[in-house]
Amino acid sequence: QVRLVESGGGLVQAGGSLRLSCVASGRTFSRSAMGWFRQAPGKERELVGAIGWTGSTTYYADVVKGRATISRDNAKNAVYLQMNSLKPEDTAVYYCAGSRSVDYPAHYDYEYQYWGQGTQVTVSS
Repeated sequence: QVRLVESGGGLVQAGGSLRLSCVASGRTFSRSAMGWFRQAPGKERELVGAIGWTGSTTYYADVVKGRATISRDNAKNAVYLQMNSLKPEDTAVYYCAGSRSVDYPAHYDYEYQYWGQGTQVTVSS
């Protein structure tokens, strides 16, 4: 059984930082794209960013560009999301996703077949 488990969410003040982690088990993602998505209450799920299998290529949504950094450790089957200068509008459940079909930083949720349960990030003003 493939599992992706996120951690690192919580309550943070505006302007603060968080580092989210996602560790996968049951399948190696070392040759696969990994992504971070988020979903705020009443809104559709949106891509935060994605990383290719080597870790050298990344993609970020405009709303987080310059404030987010995605990295991965293939030896640990893990992916990370560092978020700085957090804003109240960053409040959402953050999901880790893994692909079995693409190895580049995929932008769309249909390109990811494996999903974590999510971790809540709440940014207070």
